Amino acid sequence: MTTRARTAVSATPSSTVQGITLDAAGIPLSGLLSRPRHTPCRATVVALHGAGMTAGYFHGPARPETSLLTLAAELGFAAVALDRPGYGLSAGRLPEGQTVAEQAVTLTSALSDLTARYETGAGLFLLAHSFGGKPALRIAADGTVPGLIGLAVSGCGDEYLVPPTAPAGSAGHQQRNWGPLRLYPPGTFRASGAVVAPTPARELADAAHWPETFARLAGLIRVPVRFTFAEHEGWWRSDRRAVDRLRSRLHTAPRVLIDHQPDAGHNISLGWTAREYHLGVLGFVADCLRHDETGEEQRT
Repeated sequence: MTTRARTAVSATPSSTVQGITLDAAGIPLSGLLSRPRHTPCRATVVALHGAGMTAGYFHGPARPETSLLTLAAELGFAAVALDRPGYGLSAGRLPEGQTVAEQAVTLTSALSDLTARYETGAGLFLLAHSFGGKPALRIAADGTVPGLIGLAVSGCGDEYLVPPTAPAGSAGHQQRNWGPLRLYPPGTFRASGAVVAPTPARELADAAHWPETFARLAGLIRVPVRFTFAEHEGWWRSDRRAVDRLRSRLHTAPRVLIDHQPDAGHNISLGWTAREYHLGVLGFVADCLRHDETGEEQRT
């Protein structure tokens, strides 16, 4: 097992969360799974982390109440946080990582294995952060996952504030990733060392092409979409003009919600407002299920 694989699986302090490995057409993808204990699974939330993180990002490395996985299970959802291609168990097979398009294919294969092996309730919902939002949006545009309920993306938009290739070790880079340190519980930066990982080279190189890629894909997305921008987001434009353009590009999505999370930085699921954000996303999942049951379509 690689060092990164040990890192991914070690972030499981709760007995309700277990490590799993999915088969993505011969590529092993590691991850974390939580399931409701006493109720049937309503649906399954699949969480995709950002660049330089691992699946443990979604499991409250500093404070248990920030864990998406635990909260989802408490509310009747199954949740799977996957190490994206090039992270965790797949790092040895894919040392350079994959492009957005390649990740979408690999992740789609993994989701086929997930649905074959586990009860997923009414379907799958994608929740993605930062770079993870790119393959998630690509999957939704490709329409290759049967029963996809919708998706929610944080820390990702369609126009950068600064080039994504800015030096990783610079003070400005750290500020863009985190925002003001007061936004995070004590111990966050010590605990986050257990869920960080090197960003694969091919993933980093592909990031610069995202604005053009999204412009081509956005009009193909036909499931409900929720975008959330943190108050102190440092990588993406989220002003009124940018939000209006983003919404207009998603013209075939039946529902589009664009939200702003106060008192949050780019790494929104690690901060004090993580639970508030996760509750909002899970509420959106429930809304998607209700609209699906009634056959309603709504543009927000």
